[in-house]
Amino acid sequence: MDLYDRKIIGWALSESMKAIDTTIPAWQMALKNRPITGDLIFHSDRGIQYACYAFTDLIKQSSTVLQSMSRKGNCWDNAVAESFFKTLKTGLIYQQDFITRAIAKQSVFEYIEIWYNRQRRHSVLGYLSPVDFSKVSFQQVA
Repeated sequence: MDLYDRKIIGWALSESMKAIDTTIPAWQMALKNRPITGDLIFHSDRGIQYACYAFTDLIKQSSTVLQSMSRKGNCWDNAVAESFFKTLKTGLIYQQDFITRAIAKQSVFEYIEIWYNRQRRHSVLGYLSPVDFSKVSFQQVA
């Protein structure tokens, strides 16, 4: 999630918690969706998929990215991301029994890319969706 506009720019579904199946493809998707143009702080919790060498080495490849992790037992640093996961789980995951992983992946895609990023309004964005907020912000800069 980009905290500027609350848009989900990278995500992955996996049967494991391995970085090669989770954080690495999500990071690669995020870079395609929103290339890094300046200094960036990548914040996460202390999960192994964020702390392992495979992922930290990938992050270090960009000299403009600083990786930040919450202190042990400090959930407030990651509250925005945790709020998103709660919304995803209560709004989609707990409401359905997915027959296949492909159906689950398609449903998550639709939830994030169609509903959350384009339609869900956020109070912190002046009750605009992430996409609408970005449009307004871009017009103000131009």
